[in-house]
This record gives sequence, structure tokens and C-alpha cells, in this order.
Amino acid sequence: MPHIDFIAIVREAWESYDQSRVIKDVKDISAHVSTNHVYQIKFEGHQSVIAKLTYFGYYEHFVEDHSIINSLSNNLPSPYENLLSRSLMKGDHLYVYRYQHSIIDAWVVFYRPIEIRRKLPRRLEPQQIKTLGEEFARFHKACHAIRNTLPPSSKTLKTDIDHLLELIHTDIGKYEHRTHEDAIEQHCEAFKFQTQKVGIDNLPRIPVFVDWNIGNFSVTDKLQLFSRWDYDWFRMSSRMLDFYFFSRVVSHVGDRTVFSYNISTLWEDRFLSFLQSYHNVNPLTESEVRFLPEAYRFFILNYVIKDGRYFFHEIFATKLQKEAYETYLPSVESFPVDTVLKALNI
Repeated sequence: MPHIDFIAIVREAWESYDQSRVIKDVKDISAHVSTNHVYQIKFEGHQSVIAKLTYFGYYEHFVEDHSIINSLSNNLPSPYENLLSRSLMKGDHLYVYRYQHSIIDAWVVFYRPIEIRRKLPRRLEPQQIKTLGEEFARFHKACHAIRNTLPPSSKTLKTDIDHLLELIHTDIGKYEHRTHEDAIEQHCEAFKFQTQKVGIDNLPRIPVFVDWNIGNFSVTDKLQLFSRWDYDWFRMSSRMLDFYFFSRVVSHVGDRTVFSYNISTLWEDRFLSFLQSYHNVNPLTESEVRFLPEAYRFFILNYVIKDGRYFFHEIFATKLQKEAYETYLPSVESFPVDTVLKALNI
């Protein structure tokens, strides 16, 4: 992509929002592992806001997702009422700035800064795993309770899988996924068959953030969720989409910055302990457990294969996609569902 002055776009977005507050400085605070851009905007008097700029996907989906997240941030009950950063409104509507140019279509949304308390250690102790399992169970309960108060979401697992099937038959898709089209089609069809078999349409759809690596949230000293940021993979879907990253957080090797997405963390003893604690507070059903390997397959197909080149910088995307074809997708069939069901006495 040609050089684009993203900070200039952010400044333009703010001027369109409120010219009366003059920008003093714009600082790039992006994690630099993905193609999203995050900036801190400072004004006179030490006030600041956070700007997020993205340019992949669909503008309509971006607005839809952030509208849902903003409603969620206002509707979550105690103790999660301040968990999420609230986006800035203009009048009665969420403010989203769209910058359209011949070489880029980019969108900017502004957030209030959010307080960060304590980051989890990279490797948890057994009791911390149990406590975290109970806490995520309570959070999912809260999300389930207010799910019908949120704006509608047009995205479904099926629409994303169908989009991938369409993509691999385009010139761009054929170039990026050459020699792997058949494997992608097989796994997409397997996903559709298995999700229909477990009754995916009957599983409750709640707000899920999917990417729960320890760099995306903070907790209190008692391991209660305190703040959550980075909403790139947000969607309304089954709660089971959150569990693969839960398994990475509690894994024996710990959550790492090295991008590797092996499935085996989903049946480690440490994760089974997490599941048992979660299940005691917010019981899982047999259908949900049987959907768990398919939630993992969807994660690989959608976020690594379909959108990997947008979510990750090229060096990471290339590595992850190679591993996806060679290891991740073939490993889905080895998932020991009965082991998990037995651990939960289902």
C-alpha cells in the first residue's frame, strides 16, 4: 500500500467531530502486530481521547459492531458497568468518520480512555485458574442477561464462512490461497455440517470478544474483570467462541506474544479445571461442548485464513496461514469431546 498519512486522517476526523477542541498532539499507540491503528489524541488541559482507525472489512459492519459495543458498555450490570470503553457520540448517534480516497476507504471511531488495573501473569497458578473460570462465567451470565437489549447484528458464522468460500474463487483469493482451495472448501463444508448437527441456531447469541489474550484486559487483585479493550473480533454469537482464548490464557506454557494457535490447549488439565469452575457457576450444555472444536475451526478459517492478512502483519499472517493448513485445521478431528464431557459430568 502507498504511504498514507493516518495521523492526518485522524486529525481530519476529529475536526469534523468538534473543531472547538484543538488537538495538541497525536501519538501512535498501536500494538504494531495488526493492521489496525490506535492513537492517543491530547488536547490543552491534559484531556485526551483514543482514536481507532481501520480499513478492512465493511464500513457497515464496523458501524454495526461499535454500535452494539457502545450499547453493551451502557447496559452491562454491576460489577461490569465500567468494564468497556464508551465511544463518543455526536447528538444521538455513535460518531464514525469515513475517509474515502481512491487508494483507501478508512473509518475512525473515538473512545474515552479506559483505566487499566492489573494484568494477569503469563502463567497462572491452579487457584487463579479456578477463580478466573468463575469470573468469566459471571461475565457471560451478565452478557446473556442483556443480550436482547442490544442493536441487531447482521453477521453470523455462516455469512463469514460463505464469504470465505466466495473469496477463494476470486482472483485475489486464488492468488493468496493457491493450492489450498480444496482444503478450505472441505473444512468450510465440514463446519457447516457439524454446526447444523449440534444445532448452532439453538445456541444463545451473546456478545463475545473472541480475542482474550492477556494484553486485552485487566483485572482487580481478586481477579475480577476490571477493564477490556481491543474490540477487533467482537461479534454476537455463541459464548463458546470465547473459550479457545480462555484456554490459551490458562495454558501450562502461559499466554505468549508468539503467534501460534495449536488446538491442544483445549484439553489440557489446566483448561479442564477452568471449565469445571466455569460450569459450576454458568453450566454448559452438551451441544455447546460439542460445538467447541467447531468454534476453533471457525476461528482458524475466519480470522487466520480469510482475514489473516488484515488482522496481522504479513510476517505473522504468512506463518499462521502455513501452520493452519499443515497443523491447525487437520487437528480439529482429533478433539476429544468425550473427555471434556466426562470432566464436566455431562
